Amino acid sequence: MRLTVKPLKQKDAGRGLAAIDRAAMSELDLENGDYIVIEGGDGTRAVARVWPGYPEDEGRGVIRIDGRLRQEADVGIDDNVDVEKADVNPASRVSVALPQNLRVRGNVGPMIRNNLSGQAVTEGQTVPVSFGLGPLSSMSGQKIPLKIAGTEPSGTVVVTDSTEVDVAEEPAEQITGGAPGAPEGGTPDITYEDIGGLDDELEQVREMIELPMRHPELFETLGIEPPKGVLLHGPPGTGKTLMAKAVANEIDAYFTDISGPEIMSKYYGESEEQLREIFDEAEENSPAIVFIDEIDSIAPKRGETQGDVERRVVAQLLSLMDGLESRGQVIVIGATNRVDAVDPALRRGGRFDREIEIGVPDKNGRKEILQVHTRGMPLVEGIDLDQYAESTHGFVGADLESLAKESAMNALRRIRPELDLESDQIDAEVLEHLEVTEDDFKQALKGIEPSALREVFVEVPDVTWDQVGGLEDTKERLRETIQWPLDYPEVFEAMDMDAAKGVLMYGPPGTGKTLLAKAIANEAQSNFISIKGPELLNKFVGESEKGVREVFEKARANAPTVVFFDEIDSIAGERGGSSTDSGVGERVVSQLLTELDGLEELEDVVVIATTNRPDLIDSALLRPGRLDRHVHVPVPDEEGRRKIFEVHTRDKPLAEGVDLDDLAARTDGYVGADIEAVTREASMAATREFLASVDPEDIGDSVGNVKVTMDHFEHALGEVGPSVDADTREQYEEIEERFDTAEAETGTDELGRTFQ
Repeated sequence: MRLTVKPLKQKDAGRGLAAIDRAAMSELDLENGDYIVIEGGDGTRAVARVWPGYPEDEGRGVIRIDGRLRQEADVGIDDNVDVEKADVNPASRVSVALPQNLRVRGNVGPMIRNNLSGQAVTEGQTVPVSFGLGPLSSMSGQKIPLKIAGTEPSGTVVVTDSTEVDVAEEPAEQITGGAPGAPEGGTPDITYEDIGGLDDELEQVREMIELPMRHPELFETLGIEPPKGVLLHGPPGTGKTLMAKAVANEIDAYFTDISGPEIMSKYYGESEEQLREIFDEAEENSPAIVFIDEIDSIAPKRGETQGDVERRVVAQLLSLMDGLESRGQVIVIGATNRVDAVDPALRRGGRFDREIEIGVPDKNGRKEILQVHTRGMPLVEGIDLDQYAESTHGFVGADLESLAKESAMNALRRIRPELDLESDQIDAEVLEHLEVTEDDFKQALKGIEPSALREVFVEVPDVTWDQVGGLEDTKERLRETIQWPLDYPEVFEAMDMDAAKGVLMYGPPGTGKTLLAKAIANEAQSNFISIKGPELLNKFVGESEKGVREVFEKARANAPTVVFFDEIDSIAGERGGSSTDSGVGERVVSQLLTELDGLEELEDVVVIATTNRPDLIDSALLRPGRLDRHVHVPVPDEEGRRKIFEVHTRDKPLAEGVDLDDLAARTDGYVGADIEAVTREASMAATREFLASVDPEDIGDSVGNVKVTMDHFEHALGEVGPSVDADTREQYEEIEERFDTAEAETGTDELGRTFQ
């Protein structure tokens, strides 16, 4: 049967599998686990174990195999292959050769047999095997290439649980040849299965590069020239260079790469000559790919660069890519994380025909990347990669690789005491018991933050709703505004409803506004950027607005994100008043307004702002579509004060006579900060009394007897008074009333300036 080759899913790569749809399996009389021979166009053959195809392939006549099997069969993606049932014998003995730099003491045969179990192998073949971690393989699950030195019986055989595996004395590098017709060559470095979360982007790159190289006649028939170049751009660590490596590896084309800075020379004309030589060499060996990494370093905007060399190199590159001379089948791939710094003349049709953004991966993409980096790891049962994909918002591929690497390092630290570091060999038994646990992943996750957020990264607070006493209505409104859109996006989509852009929490000092923001950041399980208002202000013109712009750019790139502005009145004052700051404040407000509700949409970014002076905030910020939810954090009532006392006395050694209801009734006008001060003062009074009554050497024995009594609280109430008086409370209640009335009547907010 003739089938079309497609790439295998990331999680199944490296296991010698071929996924075929059920209709083709029944026609070939195949069952799950049978073996097939895959024959390429020039008669090269590979043997694989059959696996049921993916649901989306049903009836399409495709066979999915990974990069190693494609190389063995000498076929590329979208090629046609002949498939037939194979009759392969179980192996009684297999001899393998280890790489020269791999030194293991003891019997590694059982471990290799477990790794190869079920795979079809042939003498002379190179097979990647996972040995675990440490000095034997890279921390991200990189597999080790073993050479099959010999098999009994000869030919293609299947490794089973009863196969005897022994290690040949000579290293893998010295073994060549093998049985006639055995596939040659090593394991490919990077294949399409090593790239996770970039299926659409990879499809676009293949369409631009593979089609013109494999089927130039299609473009001739259409009467058009094939594309000349592809520019890959996106944040650092998303996989731009990796994608170029995979394309070069998968396509049977000449590949040369230019590392930007290395062609720059101090001698006149030498940089341009090096560029010409690279393109001439590529043209001689066409079809060819020229890959320019960090292209912004050699092709910056000519109007903004000071150096003469850069201008000449850009001009040379322009003429090479689309000059008077035709350059044949040479395609240029450029990669940069600063696409706006590249000269605009390069970014037109005929030079870089298509710009493909390699963005921060979504949840499904993160899961695929984690599957790539953990497929060679000895993971314990029950590690849920979905859970880690869910909780790694803003992580790019490089960050997820670091997560896998660090969790492997944690596993290595556990067995380090058992390793004999003096010896140059590792005990096989130690390797066999090496595994990565759930706890290793959790520890690794604590130490790794998204690289794109590193400059503004804030450790997500560990404050929960239980630590916020009272304020039930306020908490409910915050949940509705922030948590619901992130947790239930399908409901908002069904209701055709947009999530709120921002929340303004206002109220007297000490009522718990910042504490609420910490709790919501923790509960929402999203990235958290905290901005203290005045830190954005800068004495240089334009720098303050640039700071605001960069905060929102980072938030958008790493969504879902909560951006928290503490004391927003310090940077968002009413415009038009008398000012001594040269207009910086007004420009910052304008920048904030356009970021919150400008032409560029805020997707999954919520702004929380807090203030105790809502009268100072520019009214344009308070209209619907910007900070459109106004949450009053009031002075707590008696029931709220009782709950705040509970929170602050939860772990204190209270005496039996302490009556929290009585304390709550007697603290009218006290806010959360005042109640915290009362409990702290009562604890200090109890400590003072205890230390005065015992000898220093007896403290350790009698510390368990110390108690905080009602008398200590009486003393604390005498020391700490309420920080909010009745007039202030009324003023905030009036503001709340005005907000509610304005929203109900006009749909806008006109805030009366009540503070003098």
